[in-house]
Amino acid sequence: MNYGQVLTAMITPFDHNGEVDFNATENLVNYLIANGSDGLVINGTTGESPTLTTEEKVDLFKFVVQIVNGRVPVIAGTGSNNTKASISLTSLAEEAGVDGIMLVTPYYNKPSQEGMYQHFKAIAETTSLPVMLYNIPGRSSVNMSVETIVRLSQLDNIVSIKEASGDLDAMAEIISKTPNDFSVYSGDDALTLPLLAIGGTGIISVSSHIIGNEMQDMINQFKNGDVTEAATLHRNLLPIIKAMFAAPNPTPVKAALNMRGISVGGVRLPLIPLNNEEERALQATLQTSNLVEVSR
Repeated sequence: MNYGQVLTAMITPFDHNGEVDFNATENLVNYLIANGSDGLVINGTTGESPTLTTEEKVDLFKFVVQIVNGRVPVIAGTGSNNTKASISLTSLAEEAGVDGIMLVTPYYNKPSQEGMYQHFKAIAETTSLPVMLYNIPGRSSVNMSVETIVRLSQLDNIVSIKEASGDLDAMAEIISKTPNDFSVYSGDDALTLPLLAIGGTGIISVSSHIIGNEMQDMINQFKNGDVTEAATLHRNLLPIIKAMFAAPNPTPVKAALNMRGISVGGVRLPLIPLNNEEERALQATLQTSNLVEVSR
């Protein structure tokens, strides 16, 4: 399943009271679609899913589907470390009209490989939607093995993975051993080009909020055979990518959007805003890259 080559792991805008800001969400969705996003992944970690209530998540699913209106795929994060709850949220996401779901590896309770397999299988069997797996050992404390991913790829509607282990050897093995129509996306912005070089599909990105068009350009240069130019673009984008992760995600990217005049509000506790030093460093990086105006 190919959802495109640059998907944005979308932030959730909040108003000054810390509530979901649907007007800002509409503006953000339209901005992202116009600036390099082939698809949107909502209610992921970047969307601050741990701090959203189930009601907020479902309202967000419905609203984004309505605003997108079929222009790009909408993938809803419905996974958790509670299989029964994930099945319930998946059902609600399907009713909301999303195009696919993303299921993260169960965190905190540290299941075995067989436990992970049965978890994903149980959820996938309850929905007709295509399923994207999400392997992120840095956050979940468990790493889904290549063997488990390959085994899951044999199930009819498990069609893709967001692989954020940072292990290119494992990604190459996944690409080699899964069906040809099983898509492998990087979950690390800085590994977009390396993953493409070994046969991956694209990126599910945080930085694409800010450099979506530039990431598209890099990927297109690579696919058109201009590897040298793609590599130059990759190196040029690395400082911006690094700046987007200089503090806990999505704090920097929300600050960057606000600096660019795209109002998305702040973050919810336990995340906190950038301090003055972090904000100055971010602004300097964006100014150097001509992504915000220099303050007068």
